[in-house]
Amino acid sequence: MASKKLPLLLPSLLYGIFSLLACSAYSQSGTYDVYDSSVITPKKMAQQNEFWNNTYSFPAKPRNQLEIGISGGMFSVSGDVPSRNPTPGGSIHIRKALGYLFSLRAQYTYGIAKGLAWNASYNFAKNPAWAAYSSPIRTNSGALVSSIPGRATEGVFYNYKAKIQDLSVQGILTFNNIRFHKQKSGFVIYGGVGFGMTVYHTMVNALNSSGQPYSTLFSSIPLSDQTHANRKEVLKKLKDGMDNTYETEAQAPGVRRGKLGNNTLRPSGHFIGGVAFKLSKRINLAFEEKYTVVKDDFLDGQIWQEQAVGDAVLTSEFDSYNYASIGINFNLGAKSVEPLWWLNPLDYAYSELNNPRHMKLPKPTFDDADNDGVLDQLDKEPNTPAGCPVDTHGVSRDTDGDGVPDCKDKELITPTYCQPVDADGVGKCPEPECCKNQPAITAPEACSIGDLPSISFKRNTNTLSSDAKAMLATIASKLKANANCNISITGYPAASKASQALCSKRTEAIKQYLMEKEGISSDRITTNCEIGGGDSNTIDIKSINK
Repeated sequence: MASKKLPLLLPSLLYGIFSLLACSAYSQSGTYDVYDSSVITPKKMAQQNEFWNNTYSFPAKPRNQLEIGISGGMFSVSGDVPSRNPTPGGSIHIRKALGYLFSLRAQYTYGIAKGLAWNASYNFAKNPAWAAYSSPIRTNSGALVSSIPGRATEGVFYNYKAKIQDLSVQGILTFNNIRFHKQKSGFVIYGGVGFGMTVYHTMVNALNSSGQPYSTLFSSIPLSDQTHANRKEVLKKLKDGMDNTYETEAQAPGVRRGKLGNNTLRPSGHFIGGVAFKLSKRINLAFEEKYTVVKDDFLDGQIWQEQAVGDAVLTSEFDSYNYASIGINFNLGAKSVEPLWWLNPLDYAYSELNNPRHMKLPKPTFDDADNDGVLDQLDKEPNTPAGCPVDTHGVSRDTDGDGVPDCKDKELITPTYCQPVDADGVGKCPEPECCKNQPAITAPEACSIGDLPSISFKRNTNTLSSDAKAMLATIASKLKANANCNISITGYPAASKASQALCSKRTEAIKQYLMEKEGISSDRITTNCEIGGGDSNTIDIKSINK
């Protein structure tokens, strides 16, 4: 029972292995350093030197490793006689890359193929392998009318055992190693064609262990049982009743065809498809299918086309065989990169674009037209007068916020109550005598700069965003234009100490920015934190009268 289940279990096992490898294919480095001269052959060093000296744009092709491999699998022949369950085969090969896509492979394959028909054939007289049997004489309607006395009159069940070897050279094309969005994956898909020579020797099991024909066995299977539906039962009866000697030479092409010892020698063509999974930089596992067409119709020992009525006719179709295999491949070679079909030739170009090492880039220039130390691209005041100190945005500093830059301010720190100032930055402060004799203090002019924007912070941070800095610049501009206005900065923390501490940091960050970056005097700014008064991540800024 085990032998019957094997053909069903083996494809399932192969499918399971293939699925596992496909799911677990991992990304490989698949690259090398173009500046590593140890992988460049002496013949190509001239090109490599030109590349290093920027006189040639392309680095030399590196020396790459040689692949050798061994495989085992299932072997079967497609011919005039139905093939039995796939039989074992094996191969060895050596492969070398000529480029990133194309490689050459020399391969030797050996396989044993068997065949057994489940329906009898009657027109076998022209096949000498079945000379021990008689060929019945039939009318045009197909009725049996006579036979040679003393010989079997029933049909025979064609069978064969062929030992096949081939040696071929194949051109293989890799389909997926050029990738635009990934350095390299852990598998390659390939296909190819090849030409070679096939030698084979085919035998037929025509006689039993006593050297007698299987006439009784063959005649015990009535024609009515020889249907496709009953083929399993017919094949079982034949296998049980026949030995495994294959003692009779099958029909062969004869002296007109090439011979190698006792074998027939014929040219053959090969068609290949497969996928290889990288296990390491030196080992990979391959699943491959090779289909071979031989310019010969004798692989199965039968070239005569069976006819329902009359004699047999010569067929014109060539036999072929198939080899489905699992192989392990090894990369050999010191001071060499992996075989080129594992490398992505775009890797160097992309790495050079991402991190240039070879390209000649112009020396960067940074313009500063007003020589204030801030690049023109970042300078918000591109025409700062010479000698004026500026902030990080290239804007002239105004320490007291009186609207006159420090470089022109003759009164660098003018008190707020002495503003507005004149063109030299000098304020006019009220005289004490005047203030003392004043019967009543006139209320200062009301602040009229209107509503000011609120500043929002990200959760648990006190860092000012670029939007917040832009709004603070607008607020500072309004304060500079309205000397009678002050501002209050108010946050709304929760009752926890951590929230209150964060509120204090946020209000202080706003105040420091207005003082240090926008030049607003500290006495024009008040800060406050009110527990539960609003959104804890929002700071309100309001204008107030002096």
